Amino acid sequence: MEITTATATAAIPNLSLSSFFSTIKPRPRPYSHSRFSKFPIVSRPTPLTTTCSLRNETTTSTTKVAGDDTSLQVKKRAADLSPELKGTSIFILGMRGPIKTDLGKLLADALRYYYFDSDSLVEEAAGGESAAKSLKERDEKGFRESETEVLKQLTSMGRLVVCAGDGAVQSSTNLGLLRHGISLWIDVPLDIVARGMVEDKTQLAASDSHSEVLEQLVATYEKLRAGYATADAKISLSNIAVKLGYDELDSVTTEDLTLEVVKEIEKLTRVKKMMEEAARPF
Repeated sequence: MEITTATATAAIPNLSLSSFFSTIKPRPRPYSHSRFSKFPIVSRPTPLTTTCSLRNETTTSTTKVAGDDTSLQVKKRAADLSPELKGTSIFILGMRGPIKTDLGKLLADALRYYYFDSDSLVEEAAGGESAAKSLKERDEKGFRESETEVLKQLTSMGRLVVCAGDGAVQSSTNLGLLRHGISLWIDVPLDIVARGMVEDKTQLAASDSHSEVLEQLVATYEKLRAGYATADAKISLSNIAVKLGYDELDSVTTEDLTLEVVKEIEKLTRVKKMMEEAARPF
């Protein structure tokens, strides 16, 4: 079966990894495995509009115009970039959370790519989130092998934006698989990640407090940071906020983040093109 947007975003039946991926027709890798050849949809973020008094109408209008302008920039630049990518997939690394997920979905939509979340595929193949958690606890080696199998299947296809789970940066094999596309590290302050997890509740025990979650995240981050650092580019939420003159990190929208990501991918494709031209014989 040819992969479709519905296939990419719909819930996956309780199947083994091999049987699930056998329903998706692999696409050839567009580039070789060199460093510079590298290159899952929750609804799009709601436009920046608020209900306010008359004295705030000018501010609100300006904010909405700015948000609309950023959205248009994302669409235009992504449309120009997509042919240059030639189907190269994009792997998004970083701590799991809604910021990373929303970015992946908006980027995939802008590039006309398909979206996957590798953690979700592993969970669905195992029979659901609780089954995957149980598998990890009783057979961590088998769980890690499942993560690797998911990455192998995803890197055999093209035109994907993949939110890669933490397992993607925990082995040399998985890091090597990421070389089949562009990898981007989305660096979000851990305090914001912790807040999102506490608000979500589904990922935590009911008794977990913000401080307890943050402490766990710090330990996890230290373990994964070296793997994240192998990405082709790092995009920092804090740096974007400073660049745009925002006092609060919450002011950075998904469109702002996606625009910065598109710019970074543009840089990588330019470097690759320059290297290819330099390698041509006179």
